[in-house]
Amino acid sequence: MKKFNDPDFLLETETAKDLYHNHAAKMPIIDYHCHLIPQMVAENKKFESIAQIWLMGDHYKWRAMRSNGIDERFCTGKDTTDWEKFEKWAETVPYTFRNPLYHWTHLELKTAFGIEERLNPETAKAIYEKCNEMIKNEDRFCPRGMMEHYNVEVVCTTDDPADSLEWHKIVKEDPTAKTRMLPTWRPDAGMNIEAATWVEYIKKLSAVAEMPITNFAELTAALQKRHDFFETMGCKLSDHGIEEFYDEPYTEAEIDTIMKKALAGEAITKEEERKYKHAYMYEQGKMDYASGWTQQYHYGAIRNNNSKMFAKLGPDTGFDSIGEFTTAKAMSHFLDELNSNGTLAKTILYNLNPCANEVIATMLGNFQDGSVAGKIQFGSGWWFLDQKDGMEKQMNALSVLGLLSRFVGMLTDSRSFLSYPRHEYFRRTLCNLLGNDIEAGLVPFDGYEKERVYQMVEDICYNNAKKYFNF
Repeated sequence: MKKFNDPDFLLETETAKDLYHNHAAKMPIIDYHCHLIPQMVAENKKFESIAQIWLMGDHYKWRAMRSNGIDERFCTGKDTTDWEKFEKWAETVPYTFRNPLYHWTHLELKTAFGIEERLNPETAKAIYEKCNEMIKNEDRFCPRGMMEHYNVEVVCTTDDPADSLEWHKIVKEDPTAKTRMLPTWRPDAGMNIEAATWVEYIKKLSAVAEMPITNFAELTAALQKRHDFFETMGCKLSDHGIEEFYDEPYTEAEIDTIMKKALAGEAITKEEERKYKHAYMYEQGKMDYASGWTQQYHYGAIRNNNSKMFAKLGPDTGFDSIGEFTTAKAMSHFLDELNSNGTLAKTILYNLNPCANEVIATMLGNFQDGSVAGKIQFGSGWWFLDQKDGMEKQMNALSVLGLLSRFVGMLTDSRSFLSYPRHEYFRRTLCNLLGNDIEAGLVPFDGYEKERVYQMVEDICYNNAKKYFNF
């Protein structure tokens, strides 16, 4: 029986062990999409407990705890202590067998704190106290220290166009900061015209851009002004969280009329919403191309399903799920529109429903143009697919229908500074996948091809991303 979480965790063959230990493990981390709070990095926040690092904002853990019958006050409540929250998480951990949370939890304890003891109700108090003592006395458990510990070279946060980026500026100008923190352009708030907060957001954007926004041309100009500012701060990527792609035909006059209605507080139709979103996304795509950025599209989530809890806690608190959308044609039309006009930027497509794996993998080949290796990318397994099975399925689809060798690899998509072992988890999964193929005689492993495999692993773990994003 193989021991849990030993040095060869997830590695089933000698070849996989060679690929991981001698090639994947040594590569630095480029975390090109995350949801870290920039202020925490700039101020190098001193955490008070492992519960604060682990459970604050982690809706993955909250979902598991709720499913285990844990009361909400131990997830998001303000009337419970750090220890009480941690204790309830420890109580839940043994019930997460076969869930990636079990693996992540113990990889994080091992790689950050050197704790190989498994977390459960019997060990919880001792682990909590040991972690807290280390957090109290060692600087490496501050945000920058954790990044340095995991050899993180670049992190890209997720930022609204109206953001001042003041915290990024502090880190950028700090010669002691060893990890680069770059902003990512996330313009969803201006796109979601159906949201109750849209009018107030447009007012906010108008104030920050120091110009009126009464029609679509002015909105586009204001966004372009902010886009230019983000570029001066080192931004290399945009990111768009969309339910689906939009390709409804529109004229600028129609979009002006739709905006006028929305700004006046009048209801707009679903068709008008989709026309506006199409126009908005198209203009964003053109801006990204002109700046040489990479555009990312995360699509397919049904968000905020539980209206009662949304009213109580707000978004991103663990009440989202995989959606079913027929979006392949709209995606194709949207990418083709940008491509036909010579403004299709480097693009990463992330699907949340695994039934679209082959759809995405075949879509890539339609718009590769030879200008950049892997110009159109199939993003790593995202959100609910961010686990061994999901990552393997994504890589298998990409391998069969595209070029896995040109894949830009893993990202955390996380709000936690202890999530970097997800890169290790991905790298072990990648090496095991390749190792099994080599052992089965499906990939040659001698002469030139052996070095090609080694290079492939190092490229997917680090080199491809560094080159692709121009870091």
